[in-house]
Amino acid sequence: MKLDLLLVGCPLERVADTARQAEAAGFDAVWVAETTNDAFLTMAVGLEATNRLEMGTAIALAFVRSPMVTALSSWELQRASRGRFRLGLGPQVKAHNERRFSVPFEKPAAKLVEQVRALRAIWAAFAGEAPLDFHGEFYRFDLLSEFFNPGPIDVPPPPVYLAAVNPYAFRMAGEVADGVHVHPLHTVRYLTEVARPALAEGLARSGRPPGAVEVSAQVMVITGDGEARRQMEEAVRAQIAFYGSTRTYRAPLELSGYGDLNARLHQLMASGDREGLVAAVPDELLDEFAVRGDTWEDVAAIARKRYDGIADRISLYSLPPLDGPEAARIPAAFRA
Repeated sequence: MKLDLLLVGCPLERVADTARQAEAAGFDAVWVAETTNDAFLTMAVGLEATNRLEMGTAIALAFVRSPMVTALSSWELQRASRGRFRLGLGPQVKAHNERRFSVPFEKPAAKLVEQVRALRAIWAAFAGEAPLDFHGEFYRFDLLSEFFNPGPIDVPPPPVYLAAVNPYAFRMAGEVADGVHVHPLHTVRYLTEVARPALAEGLARSGRPPGAVEVSAQVMVITGDGEARRQMEEAVRAQIAFYGSTRTYRAPLELSGYGDLNARLHQLMASGDREGLVAAVPDELLDEFAVRGDTWEDVAAIARKRYDGIADRISLYSLPPLDGPEAARIPAAFRA
């Protein structure tokens, strides 16, 4: 199992140092969430600053860019990093597509599958393996003159990971993806009883063997003592409340016996009651949806034990201190 970090809203001017520190400490990868930043810009800076570290998007927003734009950016990052880039895609929810980015939100599952297939067709054309001739329900790509073709690269095309929360998304990843990003709102029971069986079903549909799709889980954590620990607890509570207020994310809560909480959180979010939203998350959900330990080393060791045999890699959802020698003790504790 690999131990990764997740960057959420990291300023571009801090990316190079953060990536170098993560590499020096022994982390396997850094994933970037596309929230307040352009994930591909972050990738370019981080990959250029490192030599071994894998970096990927977790996730880049699928529908706000043409697949041709995504294909070009990914191809260049994969070439420049000598194969260390991973492309993670997700649809986001309807409101953000339509109201934040002003793009249509139509048949998201089918469109995301088609986008993956379009990307692979475009990359095959870049590599000179086949002419560009892709015609689908949502996308058409059949023009690639020599002037606009970046040409072959010396490494394989980027592996494609898809975000997943609900069973259909895990099945979809099993059918078309190289990896799956497990949403942080999950429990180990949910992965075991719901997610992995759905992933296996998708793999069977595509005729691929078990293990053909890498499972990458984002893990919320709580550590420290005193006020610092309290702040992390409240941050996790707020994150559960935020995610849990979206109807799309009902399934993990429902399996834990809190299906009704989803409707309550949705109502509080709609009414703008942010204090009530956070207060509605009971204490017991913190331990179900997060890994708690006294130190970062404890978190790493507990997470390794919790996810062993269930995930191929995990990403710490909160960023530990990376600017001192103690940072190396976190991956060491994980691997011990």
